[in-house]
Amino acid sequence: MTDLPGYPSRRSFLKASAAGVALSGLAASASAEEKTPPVPLDQYERQYLNAEEWAFIMAATARLIPSEGDGPGAIEARVPVFIDLQLAGDYGTADDWYMEGPHDPTAEPARGWQTPLNPAEVYRQAIPTFNSWCETTYSKSFADLDTAQQDEALTALQKGQAVLAPELRDFFTILLANTKEGYFADPQYGGNHGMQSWVYIGFPGARAAFREWPERHNIKYPLGPVSISGERA
Repeated sequence: MTDLPGYPSRRSFLKASAAGVALSGLAASASAEEKTPPVPLDQYERQYLNAEEWAFIMAATARLIPSEGDGPGAIEARVPVFIDLQLAGDYGTADDWYMEGPHDPTAEPARGWQTPLNPAEVYRQAIPTFNSWCETTYSKSFADLDTAQQDEALTALQKGQAVLAPELRDFFTILLANTKEGYFADPQYGGNHGMQSWVYIGFPGARAAFREWPERHNIKYPLGPVSISGERA
């Protein structure tokens, strides 16, 4: 990530959050093991996101985990595909969540989900609202801004300066969390293409025989990661 005030440093969160996200139960079942190269992102057939939403997700995730640097970015890891598939599935509809009110948008974040909207509805309502704020502020929608303006706009969104409805207050938090999840999740869920993020941080993935390695300090693990489906990097 590019030095935005209040954000984690460019990739400081990667190693810290990898193990907890890589095998997360949050992700819904998506594609099977890839045996042929995936279609380019501009040819990908979206399952939930419309064209405006897809353009926003492509641009926003590219700023949250940029391509420039010594590791793969969100675009190379196909994080937008992960988010689209999640919103089209049980996560997007909050299928197994408790969603009954009352909801208090002024409650502390630690008190949990405080909106009657499920995640898919949050994205659907927040993106055009945020784009309208960008058009008022910069005379362009978010995807059409230059990278410096995009960073500035995301910072405003994070700090609550880009005004959204109370039920959308956690949109930035959700977006950032889903971006991390797509970066580190098993490739069968659409992101972490080629296990690039696991290779980058040295995470073994779903290898069964790994118990003897956590206590071997300062010794490089000699084998590459393995996905749940058995794919090897």
